[in-house]
Amino acid sequence: MSGFYESVVEQAAIDWLAELGWTFVPGPVLAPDGEAPERSSYRSVVLEGRLRASLARINDHLPADALDEVTRRVLRLDSPSLEENNHAFHKMVREGVEVQVRKRGVLRGDLAWLFDHDDPENNDWLVVNQLTVVDGGNNRRPDLVLYVNGLPLAVIEFKNPSDPNATIEGAWNQLQLYKDQIPGLFLTNELLVVSDGTEARVGSLTAGVERFGPWRTVDGETTAPDAMPQLQVLLHGLFEKRRFLDYLYHFVLWETDDGFVKKIAGYHQSVRRGSRSAAGKLG
Repeated sequence: MSGFYESVVEQAAIDWLAELGWTFVPGPVLAPDGEAPERSSYRSVVLEGRLRASLARINDHLPADALDEVTRRVLRLDSPSLEENNHAFHKMVREGVEVQVRKRGVLRGDLAWLFDHDDPENNDWLVVNQLTVVDGGNNRRPDLVLYVNGLPLAVIEFKNPSDPNATIEGAWNQLQLYKDQIPGLFLTNELLVVSDGTEARVGSLTAGVERFGPWRTVDGETTAPDAMPQLQVLLHGLFEKRRFLDYLYHFVLWETDDGFVKKIAGYHQSVRRGSRSAAGKLG
């Protein structure tokens, strides 16, 4: 029975994302032995075909060999530290990826972009459930993984809403386990979401559970009605395509003065009608 209730919440999240234009594909379909495999192995989490196609579409000013180099750099984040790898990836998101292009016999510097910020529909938006990831002896299956251009940018973990022992903290603990056992899934991660069906919270890769916070608005202007499910508010408010890309570019940052700490902006609880400036910081 517990799995039934959790699956209801999962399906609701998929439906809400579909309303925003995200395409849903079940994880088993994309598996190496699935109906339409897009992963080279169960350890591989980047959908390389979608990444390559998106890079070519967005960066049509660059030759194929330059885009091959961009793909290699994204796939070979090879620091022993998950946080350092994630920091390096977010720098690519913000600043683009520097490439060398030969023009008229002369090598010149140019930039490749991972996402099309001007035209959200020129990106590839995908939500995947039950994505099995195997790393070493660890076999894990997060509830939902959100991909843009073949890159896993968000992970959503649910807990059974009918179980009084299933809490937001329990979902957060599950994400920490995933980070430890299948770290490859989080190299390109930008947001983590936890929900028990009633409450929903969003936080960063390095945030403690106390730093995960709610999202109070859908349109960025007014506070959502109390009767609207928190998870729906969070998904519609933060994962609308243009808003999500804008958020990644302007409202996610790393602090590296004393270790690596990733911070994201979150709307203050008292968002005023007509105001878009009530953003605070979550860890």
